[in-house]
Amino acid sequence: MVRFASENLRTVCGGPFSFSVEAGKCVALSGPSGCGKTLLLRALADLDPAEGTVALDGTDRNEMTAPEWRRQVGWLPAESSWWTDVVGDHFSNNWKKYFHWLEKLGFEKDVLNWNVERLSTGEKQRLALVRLLLNEPKVLLLDEPTAALDVSNVWKVEEVIGAYRRNADAAVVWVSHSPEQIDRTADCHMEFKNGTLEETS
Repeated sequence: MVRFASENLRTVCGGPFSFSVEAGKCVALSGPSGCGKTLLLRALADLDPAEGTVALDGTDRNEMTAPEWRRQVGWLPAESSWWTDVVGDHFSNNWKKYFHWLEKLGFEKDVLNWNVERLSTGEKQRLALVRLLLNEPKVLLLDEPTAALDVSNVWKVEEVIGAYRRNADAAVVWVSHSPEQIDRTADCHMEFKNGTLEETS
């Protein structure tokens, strides 16, 4: 049973942040731009320094190597990075393992041959999600994963994340500015207020 938890976590933008996410559950985070949502996700992913503790199934992140932690606690940034010119270079050769996700997100197999420069922001966002799921993380840290998408693709991404959450029994922390999306996807909603998190009704 996955349990992802932070205790008295403090980042450069505030804290303490203490909350937990059980297996198969989704916690939504919201708050005004610049309040520290991204910095919190980066701290949870062990990408930025922070005080306090973060644990997965009772194991403190400091007891794991950084690569091991980041394979299990996967962070999806709002703007993804691409390090070579061809889309397929960013994926494993075993395309059958993830083609169903590409298909559900509106892509054909030939997307792997595309040049990264031809991708729209929304296409990059959807492909980065598939790239993250390939690691089969136990926790998804999602930083506005549908911000650049039209309505139809928002639904596709929500369906893929929901299916992965159910099938992998993964815990999800989802940053969103959309009250409607939070209502659709989250089991719990926490809002940034005065540098801390408060659970809303």
